[in-house]
Amino acid sequence: MRRTILSLLLIVVAMTISAQLPRQEIQENILRSGSNYYAYPGPEQEVLTPAPAGYEPFYISHYGRHGSRHLINDGDYDIVYNALKRADSLQKLTPYGEDVLRRVVLIREDAHLRYGELTLLGAEQHRGIAHRMYERFPEVFAGKTNIDAKSTDVIRCILSMENALQELCRLNPELEIRHDASRHDMWYMNFSDKALDKRKMPADVEKAYNDFCARHQHYDRIMRSIFKDENYWRNQINSERVTYHLFKLASNLQSTELRHYITLHDIFNEEELYDLWLQTNAWWYIHYGPCPLNGGVSPYSQRNLLRVMIQEADSCLRYPHPGATLRYGHEVCVMPLACLLELDDWGKPIADLEQIDDEGWRCYKIFPMGCNVQWIFYRPTTGSGDILIKVLLNENETRLPLRAVSGPYYKWSDFRAYFLDKLSKYQE
Repeated sequence: MRRTILSLLLIVVAMTISAQLPRQEIQENILRSGSNYYAYPGPEQEVLTPAPAGYEPFYISHYGRHGSRHLINDGDYDIVYNALKRADSLQKLTPYGEDVLRRVVLIREDAHLRYGELTLLGAEQHRGIAHRMYERFPEVFAGKTNIDAKSTDVIRCILSMENALQELCRLNPELEIRHDASRHDMWYMNFSDKALDKRKMPADVEKAYNDFCARHQHYDRIMRSIFKDENYWRNQINSERVTYHLFKLASNLQSTELRHYITLHDIFNEEELYDLWLQTNAWWYIHYGPCPLNGGVSPYSQRNLLRVMIQEADSCLRYPHPGATLRYGHEVCVMPLACLLELDDWGKPIADLEQIDDEGWRCYKIFPMGCNVQWIFYRPTTGSGDILIKVLLNENETRLPLRAVSGPYYKWSDFRAYFLDKLSKYQE
């Protein structure tokens, strides 16, 4: 009886800790509330689990998101700027609202004609990721080994690739590097599946999401702090839209050099910030995660990428010193790929949107700026034996839905069979 009660108490404690985790993590670091705008934090795991005795790394297959960037288009900046500028011309801003406008002007001018472009921080992130990859797995990059790098045809991805390759060249000038960025490869590097996209947000799911958002929207206090005429902002301002774009500007500021001088996070209190994050977190879960409300099929948007990664690994593993295959793209590929691979608990279906954060789904853990998935392959140093694989998400070891050989190490044959079977069962 005592054992049963103790077990129940442990379950309750575990559930409570899980429910508190996202809120606690965002309280500890407010930048995490930015979700996909969260600047790459670097690996949490400094020391990796040693390989099984007699094994060494010999090949890496990688897919990573571009580094930190400016927001994608001028509208991301103009929506807030135009609303505040017009209110200012009519003397409808509070002194605090005038100061918010001053900061928005600085942010807008900093990004002018640089929409979607890689920032200095984004370049630094990819040099750092490449440097750690080289230091952690020096055997892979030894001598005149080959590095095959591909990028989507978007300039921020190309520059991310080039910064990574420059760092590798600096560390080993003997590397034989081939790099490319072409629409020829977009069918798997950044696949746009229009048929699957239509299945992500059917009418019933859209209603569930809109109802969820309505329960977590708080903008009255924010509007009153910025506008001194309540009748004006209630009738002339789209409060929901302006609040969202203020949050977007605040979130992305961490990716620019202005982060050293100003912030917009003071606009929001703790509860408002968390609720804005909740809405974004749920949106990403529905559109790119294993959400059962739409059948959980969104991760299959990366079926081409996963299949190509397996096929290219099969080819490279035949060589005595295959080096590395590096790919640079977008978060809309990394998130569903992590879910498709069922890394840790990222393939977990959660039907109730109100329970997503309680169940520990935290999008900022998967796809910050510069996020990446690395497959590290190991072989016996002498004699014959199984090829092993370890998968890193953002440079941290992960669990796979397979029987492990040891710790985070799995047989490549098991990995290959499991995921090719999974892909074969998907009905397009």
